Amino acid sequence: MKGKAEKNATRYEDFKYVLQDTGNLYLGAGFSYEELLEAEMVPFKLKAILSHYILKESSPDTTLESEFYYLKEDTFLYETYRQLKVKVKGQVQAEKRSLLGKTSLVYQEKVFTLPELTAMNLARKKASGMLIREIIISKLGMMTFSV
Repeated sequence: MKGKAEKNATRYEDFKYVLQDTGNLYLGAGFSYEELLEAEMVPFKLKAILSHYILKESSPDTTLESEFYYLKEDTFLYETYRQLKVKVKGQVQAEKRSLLGKTSLVYQEKVFTLPELTAMNLARKKASGMLIREIIISKLGMMTFSV
């Protein structure tokens, strides 16, 4: 039993990462807001935005995955993330046909903009088996955001 628990913990940690390139900041969706504030690799400006704007509307133990899964368009959080030019990388189930004509469900990776993500209601997200894996924050959006 102990071996299985350790494997699951490792798998959960796979979705807690911070990567950067010249134009974007990539955050694993397994992070909670509290963990993001404690992480060394998260830029100071993002930490300031989290503490000044986002944590006033959300709980520190909320994960990014659940925040974006249940995000609604008419909220202050949506406007904050829209100003940051956030995109969400997720996986949705899609049918795949084999050469013999059999169909099977497979997960396909897709990058959603915030309007695309919030246009899907909760029932459609559950029906498509949506999994949110990564949050992509534009560095330009973060640079132009005034704290």
